[in-house]
Amino acid sequence: MSNATGCLEVTSTLYPYTAWKVPYIHNAFENAAATLSGVERAHKILSKKGKVQKETKFVVFGGDGGTYDIGLQSLSGALERGHDFLYVCYDNGGYMNTGNQRSSATPYGAATETTPTGKNSFGKMEVRKNLMEIVKAHGVKYLAQANVANLPDLKKKAKKAFETKGPTFLLVFSPCTNNWKFPTSDYVKIAKLATETNFWPLYEIEDGKYKINTAPSDPKPVAEFLKTQGRFKHLFAEKNKPVLEEIQKMVNAEFARLAELAGN
Repeated sequence: MSNATGCLEVTSTLYPYTAWKVPYIHNAFENAAATLSGVERAHKILSKKGKVQKETKFVVFGGDGGTYDIGLQSLSGALERGHDFLYVCYDNGGYMNTGNQRSSATPYGAATETTPTGKNSFGKMEVRKNLMEIVKAHGVKYLAQANVANLPDLKKKAKKAFETKGPTFLLVFSPCTNNWKFPTSDYVKIAKLATETNFWPLYEIEDGKYKINTAPSDPKPVAEFLKTQGRFKHLFAEKNKPVLEEIQKMVNAEFARLAELAGN
């Protein structure tokens, strides 16, 4: 596996120790997918020459900063070339490892160090990039959106991704206690709320066909999710009421789009 610089790399490989018990390569922000492309292709050649008999699975881990932004070029290249690997993006909506700067995964309205709130600002003013649609455009056979609060769903999708030949992709919702500003004890509750409000739908795209895995029959207002985090507290001031209403409209529109694509 290869691991782009980020929170996962920092917390799991505190020098001189490592939590990994598989061959592991730490990469710069931008090149984890490119590095594993070379490893996967070298393994393929060695297998053809009979020098390697063992079947090997290849996986890349990257945060949203190293995937949506800095690493998008190498990810796109690896997907286009058709390398046989799984790319996992753990999405916490910002450059959390370096102190909470905005990324293109940061939600509309969120306060970060580079999108602060103020007299003329309500936080990030741009809409979050739709990475699932960008990956789908590469003709990837299997990609899915998952949530750390629903481990059975995540495990099922990881298994399916590993069993699919060619490049596959998982986009996993991963809350950040420090920079989202909430108590660690609320971690699972907040992650669940993201799906219960349709802020983070659980779905998969297999051979171009959409399938919603979990659809709340009576979704909670998105404000129930937003109010749990300090990064959104400014939105509950009276002057920002229109921003909250706009976020709800965005959430409704995106889920309606997915539902239509899935034939729900």
